[in-house]
Amino acid sequence: MLWGVQQVLAKATMAEVAPVFQAFVRFAIALVAIVAWCRWRGVRLGSASEPVGATRAGLLAGGLFAAEFACIYSGLQFTTASRLTVFLYCSPFWVALLLPRFVPGERLRGWQWLGLAGAFVGVGLAFSDGLFGPANAALPRAWLGDLLGLLAGLLWALTTLVIRATPLGHVAPAKQLFYQVAVSTAVLPLISLALGERWSFDFSAFATASLLVQALVGAFASYLAWMWMLAHYPATKISVFVFLTPVFALLAGAWWLGEPVTPGLLAALALVAAGIVLVNRKPAAV
Repeated sequence: MLWGVQQVLAKATMAEVAPVFQAFVRFAIALVAIVAWCRWRGVRLGSASEPVGATRAGLLAGGLFAAEFACIYSGLQFTTASRLTVFLYCSPFWVALLLPRFVPGERLRGWQWLGLAGAFVGVGLAFSDGLFGPANAALPRAWLGDLLGLLAGLLWALTTLVIRATPLGHVAPAKQLFYQVAVSTAVLPLISLALGERWSFDFSAFATASLLVQALVGAFASYLAWMWMLAHYPATKISVFVFLTPVFALLAGAWWLGEPVTPGLLAALALVAAGIVLVNRKPAAV
């Protein structure tokens, strides 16, 4: 729910704050919160106590994470938050396809693949009007935003793969998140400057509140919870829950922008729920 709302919030804030610059400010604030959290919880940020190779894997995960958000925030300039979110949350398919090659215990069975397919059909149904209807004429460069959203989903899946299949998976979740947010804070301003974005710290009350919510709730609290879940549960199973995010994005758009809630959305909710049940179904005992 938080991730779905945050896509709409980021889109609304772009009228005042340049997209990739907005992502940079968001992660810079989140980095301060993560460092404070690690100090409070006694999580060491040095590499001396890490498994061999964890630092390199952390930097790689951070680079992928930064590239993902550069794609997300850039893509929101060309397409709607709802459309981009659909393509972004194809990430569980990439996870399901790639992760079993490196972590055999992550393999999905037939009914679980059926659950993934059903959940994706549900999300596609919810957004079919926007994907194939008159919105295309209103947004002639929507294809670019859609492509960036799809690329962001692949980058997210690759980040998950690095976390689960390298020594990085054996460090504390807060330390994993630290790598991703710290690298993003270092890389995103360079991308912003390369894109010629205008920087201004003269934020309105709305923009200030938006950035704080995106940073402290979205980039800190929710991502820390996600890192913890990746460390304790099979990624292919929990990733299916992200199919709810586009639905919440549509609900947020309906509340914020007055978009209608259609019967297709209700059908999508049913399909997503069924998909979650199937993917989390345990095999029968032999």
